[in-house]
Amino acid sequence: MKVIESIKNQKVKDWKKLLTKKGRDKTGLFIIEGFHLVEEAMKEPNVVMELIITEQVEIPRGWNLDGVLLTKVTLDIMKAISETEAPQGIAAICKQQNATLTSEYKRLLLVDAVQDPGNLGTIIRTADAAGIDAIVLGNGTVDLYNGKTIRATQGSLFHLPIIKEDLRSVIPQLKQNGISIFGTSLKNGVIYKNEPICETFALIVGNEGNGVSEEILNLTDQNLYIPIFGKAESLNVAIASAILMYHFVK
Repeated sequence: MKVIESIKNQKVKDWKKLLTKKGRDKTGLFIIEGFHLVEEAMKEPNVVMELIITEQVEIPRGWNLDGVLLTKVTLDIMKAISETEAPQGIAAICKQQNATLTSEYKRLLLVDAVQDPGNLGTIIRTADAAGIDAIVLGNGTVDLYNGKTIRATQGSLFHLPIIKEDLRSVIPQLKQNGISIFGTSLKNGVIYKNEPICETFALIVGNEGNGVSEEILNLTDQNLYIPIFGKAESLNVAIASAILMYHFVK
């Protein structure tokens, strides 16, 4: 076990860089914190590279630490690399996913430029719960490894493939694999409950303010919408995603 006591240590500086997108992109790594997230990451092979704990923390029995570097730090250091007000004293350095689109995925969620990290994290968590096979994050979507996104997933980002790709190239590929493409829009749309459920589908949800882009909507087989019965102008994208995903997987 390595022990670091100085906040000026180079490793601490490197960890802090992972709190920025630039630092994450440069290294291909990201940082997580808290027992639940770390435990979920530890269940997956070759994800956690380094486990960081404070002196007061005990590592749960049963965690497989083979190949994982263990580093003990001071509480001040843990606070310096944390984005939460009350750090739990445990963090981990993880490898970013390198998932690619394959023909084995039959139920997909495509995300077009969702920008709020809390929304994206909730969408991922719900997709995991609904049994979606894979998620594709299109251009303009907030960084998957943003700390707020990670915390909102509650560990679900470790449970299913999440692919970063241009939706304009993904959709034709999915169509070739016999997958029906559903956009979300009032334009040329039908009420989602009136659409027969498909065994294979790709559901597209879009930006909080503008919805799915016109260019992407032009590539869909059918557009769907959720009716509004009250006075609200629209539904939150994470809520709408949940309604539609559970409709299609039931």
